[in-house]
Amino acid sequence: MAEVEREIKTFSESKRRQFTGPVAVLITTMAVSWALFHIYTSYFGSLHVFIQRAVHLSFALAFAFVLVPPSPKLKNNRIVFWLDAVLALICLSLGVYVIINANTLADRAGLPLFTDYIFGGAAILLVIEATRRVLGLALPIVAAVLLVYAYTGDYWPYMFSHPSCDLEQITSYLFLSLEGIFGTAIGVSATLLVVFIIFAYFLIGTGSAQFFMDLATSLIGWARGGPAKIAVVSSGFFGSISGSPAANVVSTGSITIPMMKSLGYKPHFAGAVEAAASTGGQFMPPIMGATAFVMAEVLGVPYREVALAALVPAVLYYVALLIMVDIEAAKNGLVGVAREELAPLKKVLKEGWYHAIPLVLLFYLLIGVGYSPQRSGFFAI
Repeated sequence: MAEVEREIKTFSESKRRQFTGPVAVLITTMAVSWALFHIYTSYFGSLHVFIQRAVHLSFALAFAFVLVPPSPKLKNNRIVFWLDAVLALICLSLGVYVIINANTLADRAGLPLFTDYIFGGAAILLVIEATRRVLGLALPIVAAVLLVYAYTGDYWPYMFSHPSCDLEQITSYLFLSLEGIFGTAIGVSATLLVVFIIFAYFLIGTGSAQFFMDLATSLIGWARGGPAKIAVVSSGFFGSISGSPAANVVSTGSITIPMMKSLGYKPHFAGAVEAAASTGGQFMPPIMGATAFVMAEVLGVPYREVALAALVPAVLYYVALLIMVDIEAAKNGLVGVAREELAPLKKVLKEGWYHAIPLVLLFYLLIGVGYSPQRSGFFAI
């Protein structure tokens, strides 16, 4: 458990600022309050659509600016930190502005006030910069190009030209409507995805990641090509609670990749197996990646229907990976881990069976009973 948690912590905090003292207490209090807000609304129902999404987005942006420096080289620069703290306060003030005007924002679409221009422009820039810090340059570049394209439509060649949008139209669409910043994607994140992220981190924090790793090792580690099969099975287990390929690779790959290499697998094959197995976590029910939640929202179908539709393909995906791993092991004469080096399955289940209870409960409430994803996540937490 300690090794998995250490690797996850290293992955999640490698580019982040580290805090101690009153600042750490303040940030922790904000994060806990933010999580409790989402847990509360997952059971008692979401607030006004603008309020729910504004609280979610403003806190997320504030955390992005406080925790992630503009460059890793500036991680410990105090001046940059205080500038980022000011940006975080602007993010929170943006949320306050939207909350105060929640009932009238949509009515002003097309006729924004001067303050709408100010806060709308700030929101666009803050979202782009926060995205750059967390995810890199690709998405911000695409967003910036599309904004320029919208503003300069009259100046493009005939095939690509369109009536240019002025700042009033851009601000109205992106800030005052539910088609821009506060659109479907942030709505899914604020009501569905965040609940399952909180649930996944509860499981990680209580040692469930290590339990699923031990379970996979006991189940299949002794077989031909055992380490690679452990990677496949453990990634399937862990992916079903995280929905994140990156977290999946870090949590299981930190153990399975060195194990595969030590038993004769080539480094590139070991990495490929872990990457392919971890990718399956995006569509392994009950908790899948963000795309599944957006899909349910866009199609207007219950999330459980999307999860059920993904179940058989996800299982077949992992079966196919096991077959390919077995073929590679047979071709190269690779054996499994000696049975005496593996913990007995009975012992693993006896010591950690309770880790599976939240996941089983979530699956039952979501698929069997038909509860909403929010309420299912609440009870699982």
